[in-house]
Amino acid sequence: MKADDYLVQLESPTIKEFSQLRESIGWDSIDNDVIESSLKNSLFHVTIRYKSQLIAMGRVIGDGAMYFYIQDVVVAPEYQNSGFGSIVMEQIERYLSNTVKKGATIGLLAAKGKEEFYSRYDYICRPNKSLGNGMCRFVVN
Repeated sequence: MKADDYLVQLESPTIKEFSQLRESIGWDSIDNDVIESSLKNSLFHVTIRYKSQLIAMGRVIGDGAMYFYIQDVVVAPEYQNSGFGSIVMEQIERYLSNTVKKGATIGLLAAKGKEEFYSRYDYICRPNKSLGNGMCRFVVN
């Protein structure tokens, strides 16, 4: 694959693309209205397309001042381990370095087994000596 064959854009994927890419890696299906609202309220998007097909994406959510969360960093299974996740993260890190001010927190929830990927960008695992366990709650109905 040549560099000319893929396109990195700082734009939101479509609802259909977002849903399909998430499902391609085994993540649950989400209602289209929820996806639409979530994408619209994101702070930053990056997409990578190969011959117009979405193959990777990532976004930043949060309040835009004190809290930023890296979300939905996804690479289609057939393109994993080819550097596309790193391209997504480089774009996200560039956005964050130009936006985040002193005192802000940048967080993420790494998929199991992907912690080392994010550690390359200085993200640390919780729990550790200074921080408690990361926690989340899923709404299922």
